[in-house]
Amino acid sequence: MGSDSDWRVMSDASQALSDFGIPHEVEVVSAHRTVDKLISYGRDARGRGIRVIIAGAGGAAHLPGMLASVTAVPVIGVPVPLAYLDGMDSLLSIVQMPAGIPVATVSIGGAKNAGLLAARILGTSDDALADRVEEYARDLEAQVEEKNRRLKGSL
Repeated sequence: MGSDSDWRVMSDASQALSDFGIPHEVEVVSAHRTVDKLISYGRDARGRGIRVIIAGAGGAAHLPGMLASVTAVPVIGVPVPLAYLDGMDSLLSIVQMPAGIPVATVSIGGAKNAGLLAARILGTSDDALADRVEEYARDLEAQVEEKNRRLKGSL
């Protein structure tokens, strides 16, 4: 994430990964204040065994795109809402990438979905993980049915 203040949003991605038993790391890497660290982190990611990067950033939100420009590892961008513009600035900064530098982008504050998307990406080469992702989807379906049942019972 671009700043430790982004953890309030990004912790949801970490929790989703933990829930699926996916080992991961958490790092503050600023696209503007720690440029050398960003370049090193991105260029070394694949060699260190990182298979997906989830990058959350607010405001100008250049972190996901800058990482995507220095690595072949898939990058998922999370627009972090700040005090102004409700995260629209972050969303537009992340989603408007030039051709050749793709960044998958989730909703503003959508770190949980970023974690789930990373699990799905990793699941394409890990059948046990893919099975857990499918089980998660079935659990969501059951939760919706239970909510529907309770609602109808309260009418």
